[in-house]
Amino acid sequence: MSSLYEIPIEKLNGIGEKRARLFNKLGIVSVGDLIHCYPRDYEDWSNIVSIADAQIGEVCCVRAYVDTRPSGRMISGGRLLYTMRISDSSSFAKVLYFNNQYINSMITQGKEYLFYGKVTDDCGTKTMINPNFQNVGQSIPIEPIYSQIAGIPPRQVRNAVKQALSMLPENLNDTLPDKVRDEFGLMGLHDALIKIHYPASQQEKENAKRRLVFEELLVLVVGLSSIKNLPEKLTGISVKKNYTDDFLPLLPFCLTNAQRSAINDCINDMMNGGCAMNRLVQGDVGSGKTMVAAAVAFTCIKNGYQAAMMAPTEILARQHFDSFDKLLADTNVKVRLLTGSMPAKQKRDTLAALENGEIDFLVGTHSLISENVVFQNLGLVITDEQHRFGVKQRSTLLAKGTEPHLLVMSATPIPRTLALMIYGDLDISIINELPPGRQVIDTFHIDSSIRLRAYNFMKKNIDSGRQCYIVCPAVDNTDTGLFGVEEYAAKISSNEFSDYRVGVLHGKMKSADKDAVMNDFISGNIDVLVSTTVVEVGVDVPNSTIILIENAERFGLSQLHQLRGRVGRGKEKSYCILVSDAKGEEALRRLKTLCATNDGFVIADEDLKMRGPGDFFGSRQHGLPQLKIADLAENVDVLRDAQAASKEIMKEFVDSGNSHYNGLRAEVSMLFEDVGTQLN
Repeated sequence: MSSLYEIPIEKLNGIGEKRARLFNKLGIVSVGDLIHCYPRDYEDWSNIVSIADAQIGEVCCVRAYVDTRPSGRMISGGRLLYTMRISDSSSFAKVLYFNNQYINSMITQGKEYLFYGKVTDDCGTKTMINPNFQNVGQSIPIEPIYSQIAGIPPRQVRNAVKQALSMLPENLNDTLPDKVRDEFGLMGLHDALIKIHYPASQQEKENAKRRLVFEELLVLVVGLSSIKNLPEKLTGISVKKNYTDDFLPLLPFCLTNAQRSAINDCINDMMNGGCAMNRLVQGDVGSGKTMVAAAVAFTCIKNGYQAAMMAPTEILARQHFDSFDKLLADTNVKVRLLTGSMPAKQKRDTLAALENGEIDFLVGTHSLISENVVFQNLGLVITDEQHRFGVKQRSTLLAKGTEPHLLVMSATPIPRTLALMIYGDLDISIINELPPGRQVIDTFHIDSSIRLRAYNFMKKNIDSGRQCYIVCPAVDNTDTGLFGVEEYAAKISSNEFSDYRVGVLHGKMKSADKDAVMNDFISGNIDVLVSTTVVEVGVDVPNSTIILIENAERFGLSQLHQLRGRVGRGKEKSYCILVSDAKGEEALRRLKTLCATNDGFVIADEDLKMRGPGDFFGSRQHGLPQLKIADLAENVDVLRDAQAASKEIMKEFVDSGNSHYNGLRAEVSMLFEDVGTQLN
């Protein structure tokens, strides 16, 4: 199979340089790539129903005679409409074709055809609009439908795929060893690749898909497990003593049982695991992950090592620094901050002190992975909001020490099955309870007709000394129907909130300007902050008690939950107001779910069912390789099988002398090369 990746797609008949460039835009460069360009859907021509049994609103295939030759006429908008009648022994139907001037010469009156399309109702007559059609006896039972490629007709895409499939060798080396295929009842690779494109039946299609999904998920799980078991990470730095009992008196509050459990998991990893800790601490907004990180860092530092914490924004890094610096002020632990905006002299002094071992705990942004950042004895790496960093960034920071321990934190609730996939190279601790006194946020869904009432409610809170957020889905109003922060802020500043201080925050602003606005909000110099989702992962502003989200239907459940977490961080009662005029069933279900629960894990499970995993991570910043056929939301059962298989495979996979896994090793390397991760 690997040799087909070496054959450029333009070598196929009918694919010249111009069409090859169109394929290349979709990442299809070689014949091998084309074979793995799986159909996005299928037309099932094998399941033929009578016209009488065809259901309104359903897509189906009917076998019928053409009673009248297509009759054409011009209609409004300068469009050409052809109409004809078809019938079978049970009933008749009407068929319409728009702007197809050749249909008259393509269909013969009195001849029998198969028509495939959606059935609608036109004044009591069953009607098919622009259905595909084929001659009886010449149809393929199940026709593949590929993603559209601009400039290339679907027929030519299918022809190119057929050519590519014809080049598959009969004795194709299978990625999966025989014993794995036998154990999980999977067809061979050659058959799966042929039948995923051209199955003879629905069952054959499902069998082929299951085989390819299993392989793709297995490759991913094995790849992530390989990262975890790279030889250079087999032995972590030695932590001899647990200093948690010395740390706890520093806190002005008691930890929850979930926090204590997470700390114990981490300390046990560092003391008893025999290898470097690789652990994800996952908890809902406000669950106290930062104090877990502080406790683990304290023990590591007291054992004679340095610790580093990387946050995604300067404001969040500064908040963590202030928190740790205050918490550890009466100890001999020296905490310092490193960010890109620091004055040059201050940065030089910090770097020199770090290299000399005068700094125990360094908190910063991406600046921590710069080449000139040198630790004397790095023992622990902590990354906050892990999904905002890729695998490569994480590895770069780890490389600054000699097998340091790794603790990653995420406030994005993720169903455990999905977490095991995304963070397959990490052990997982979940903080599933909130500290005492944490506010439950009341959430309401309103339509735009009562927005002014919401404004008045916000003003009442501001008059009591509180602050509010307003979140819009866009920076400007170029997308019809969406609120943009710039115009929105200008409008309310001159109208409803003319007597209040209104600030604007969005991703197109310079970093320094964003920090200045956020600092003004933290300091209480802004009453209403109108922002895009850049506030989704932000600092604590305990004085903010209301967040109003416009066009709420445009956000996923997990993202709405993260936005809601901007409030409820102080002692005052807090509220989330979702403004949406959406009528769609899915949108309403999403908003209703958010109003019904504050449990991030319940919300995450519902979001996974409704939207799939993409909403958790946006634009793949997490470094997970792109999957071509597997769907983490739909293929949970196959994922479990793949994870079970990987446990057995990993016992032999690391032995490069074992030739049974050569094909699997090649697929793992190919999948991970695009995210900058080198596997042994």
